[in-house]
Order: sequence, then structure tokens, then C-alpha cells
Amino acid sequence: MNVSYRPPHVDPDSILVEPPHPATLDPEKLLKQCDFQFGRGSGPGGQNRNKVETGARIVHLPTGLESKATERRQQQVNRHVAIGRLRLRLALKARTAASRDGHRPSELWCRRRQGTRLPVNPRHPDYPALLAEALDVIVARRWDVAGAARILGVTMSQLSRLVRHHPPAFAMLNKGRESVGLQPLRK
Repeated sequence: MNVSYRPPHVDPDSILVEPPHPATLDPEKLLKQCDFQFGRGSGPGGQNRNKVETGARIVHLPTGLESKATERRQQQVNRHVAIGRLRLRLALKARTAASRDGHRPSELWCRRRQGTRLPVNPRHPDYPALLAEALDVIVARRWDVAGAARILGVTMSQLSRLVRHHPPAFAMLNKGRESVGLQPLRK
């Protein structure tokens, strides 16, 4: 019996989460799922660094993923940087179950897409959510970037560029491609 159905691929190195993906949540909803800790750390600040707890550490409780920021002198700035780093870490490590062929691009994806292009600066607040959605579909397609690009309505070069903007994501993509016998993408 010839069965053509191939179930979505699940990356064994990822943490499976229920939709919506935590990287797509607005900051208030995401922070309700997190634990914050503030402390002193090494770095610039001199006497201020030794007296004031300016370093921020944030833990996403459902996944256990964490990030920290200690390089700035103000606690609020470090908190903001730590949240941004956590969203990128969630986009990289957490996966929601995406349909191999029946995925419908999110409202954010459709709003950001211009024809077959997806212009987004990696420092933009939407970047982690777009990266998470792209990686969910790429992983479900067994690291097939061209197939994922068709589903998401962008060109393969636009999708690979989106992933390439975050070097750990690009490394993960190439490692996954090699694990299923595909050629790694060039930088």
C-alpha cells in the first residue's frame, strides 16, 4: 500500500508549546507567564553597579527558557533588553504544531508581507513572532525552505533571509537540513 501522507516533522531539540506561540504574544500577556529577578552583575556602572540591582533575568515558566541583560546601567532598559532576548529565544527553541501543508499565515504575517516580500528589520518588535511562525512551518515541512515559503506566500530567498538575520536560527536551520539529508543553505 502506497501512502503519500507524511506527518509534520517534530524537531527533537525543540520544546513543543500550545498555540499561540509565546513569541507572538503581546508583552503584557507574555510577562504574565514569566518570572523576573533583578540583581547586580559585572559590567559598566562603577559605584552605581555595586549599589543598585540593575541586571534583569527573566524566565518563561511554561518552557523554562530564560534570558538576562546586565550591560546597561538602568534596570528598565535591562528589563526591556531581556524581554527582547527572551522572545528571540522562544522563537528559536519553542515550536507550535504546524500543519505540514495546511498552515494559514497569521494576521501579522499577512499584514507584513508585501507581495512575495517580507520586509522586516531584525530589531523590530514583530521580528521574533515572524521568525517563530517561519520556523514552525519550516520544521513541519522537514526543513524544506522552498515548500515553507510557498505555504507562507513569500519567496525562498525572503524566507531564508528572515531566518539568516538571527545567526542561531540559521545555524539551527542548517543543522536540521543536514539531519534529514538536505544541503545546508549558504549565507
